[in-house]
Amino acid sequence: MIGFLISKIFSCFKEVLSYRILGKCISILYRQAQSYIASQLKPYNVGSGQYTFLLALYERDGISQEELSDQLMIDKGTTARALYKLEKAGYVIWQTDPEDRRAYNVFITDKARDIKPALYNILSSWTDILVTDLSQEERGMWKLF
Repeated sequence: MIGFLISKIFSCFKEVLSYRILGKCISILYRQAQSYIASQLKPYNVGSGQYTFLLALYERDGISQEELSDQLMIDKGTTARALYKLEKAGYVIWQTDPEDRRAYNVFITDKARDIKPALYNILSSWTDILVTDLSQEERGMWKLF
C-alpha cells in the first residue's frame, strides 16, 4: 500500500508541474493521509475525524466546545458528534463552565493522555512516508513547512 501511495502522490505532483492542478493533488494527499491515519488509529478506537480534536485538546485542555469549533474551523454540529464519539471511547469528558453555566468545557482523560505518544508517532510516520524518496536537501526544505 505504501509503495502505491507514494507512486500516486508523485504522479500527482508531476501533473501539477505539467497542468497546474494543485487542488487535485491536495485532495488526493488529504484522502490518502486520512486513510492511513484512520487505519493506524483503529486499535485505539479513534477515527480520522476525531484525532484533530485530541491534538487541539492536548494544546488547550479545558477549552469550550465553541472555542474548539472556532479553533479548528469546524462547524458546531460536527464538533459535537466528534466529541461525543471521543467521550464514548473514554477520551474526553465535559464539565460545566463555572463562569457560564450554559457552556461546557472539554477535558481530556488519562486514557487520552496515554495515547498521545502513539498519536504523534502515527502522524510522524505519515510524514516519514511522504519524504521517504526525498534527498537530504529536499527533506531539509520540507522541515521549513
